[in-house]
Amino acid sequence: MSLEQEIRAIALNGKAAGLDLMKRPLKQLDEALLSMASALEEAKERILAANAIDLAAAEQRGLSGSMLERLKIKEKTFESMVAGVRQVVALENPLGKTIREWSRPNGLKIKQLRVPIGVIGIIYESRPNVTVDASVLCLKTGNAVILRGGSEAIHSNKALLAALQAGAKKAGLLETVVQLLPMTDREAIPVLCHQEDCIDLMIPRGGEGLIRTVTEHARMPVIKHFNGICHVYVHEKADLKMAEAIIINAKCQRPGVCNALETLLIDESIASLFVPQIVKALKEQQVEIRGDQRTQKWGGEEVKPATEEDWRAEYLDLILSIRVVKGIDEAIAHMEKYGSRHSDVIVTEEASVAERFLNEMDSATVYWNASTRFTDGGEFGFGAEIGISTDKLHARGPMGLAELTSYKYQIVGTGQIRP
Repeated sequence: MSLEQEIRAIALNGKAAGLDLMKRPLKQLDEALLSMASALEEAKERILAANAIDLAAAEQRGLSGSMLERLKIKEKTFESMVAGVRQVVALENPLGKTIREWSRPNGLKIKQLRVPIGVIGIIYESRPNVTVDASVLCLKTGNAVILRGGSEAIHSNKALLAALQAGAKKAGLLETVVQLLPMTDREAIPVLCHQEDCIDLMIPRGGEGLIRTVTEHARMPVIKHFNGICHVYVHEKADLKMAEAIIINAKCQRPGVCNALETLLIDESIASLFVPQIVKALKEQQVEIRGDQRTQKWGGEEVKPATEEDWRAEYLDLILSIRVVKGIDEAIAHMEKYGSRHSDVIVTEEASVAERFLNEMDSATVYWNASTRFTDGGEFGFGAEIGISTDKLHARGPMGLAELTSYKYQIVGTGQIRP
């Protein structure tokens, strides 16, 4: 079977599974999720062994420490993964919920209610936990899912898929409610993106190259989960102790995730005081610092010169770029020019400045005196997320269960005809 034929078969199976899910009661979907959690636990040793193969290959290929960290399934990671499946079961399902309803003067009763999107294609890199997270969130909302993970995690993903499919089958669902492209060829992505009669939505999660490939080839709607070039702007009226705590948390807690801080902007009126303070604190956390001339002046030899590329960099590592700016106008201009509209922060005690920042920054999530690390479905109270959308249509920011649904109208009449 050719690459095109194999992907076509997967797409057709996905469409059939999506239609079958529409007939299933919500209770059965939850039963399938519990069955999947049990199947994952039963397959734990096989999954960890497969992950070890991927890790060994990744080390030979010279992947960075942060990328290896994203790839590794630790004991704690596995336990959290399984617990996450059961937590999704406990979440309220948006399917079938009435969004609004009304009656027309002619007696027609109109209801708008939530329904599955259908079949969702998700293309992602590195993290095998996405295989589980995406599968269970899509299934909870009645969607079939077709996954395409990165080549570096192929053995891990196949082992996880086998467990998920076994769990779905045991609960009486078609195992094709969850599928994974078994091939890692780059040519597979355009082919998958051409299955518009079977796949209703494509969600790419990854770097610029992946996003561009998907958006160029997709014949169905795309919701992009793009780079997290996140900023913190320390205003002249900031509490500097608070600013330091926010910066260290945003950069250092988990540097390899999309809501980690990548560029720090410091108001010039406090730079001579705050730059030495924050450089010292960052160096204690083993952070490499790249800064403009004024940051180098006040930060000393610890600061490497920043290039134009640094302002656009998503390091996903213990590296941070720092720039001194002249007030909030220059700070906002920098973020608009170089940012990815993911998560941006102002640290200030001046409410009027903060309100201006919150209103004018065109990002999916904007913060006043809090870490970028809160851009997360769980932290927002959604319970779980499929990712962080940097688009503006349909979904923006953390995508929870509601964002994995569409809606339709049900109209009930008593024989009305249009005059």
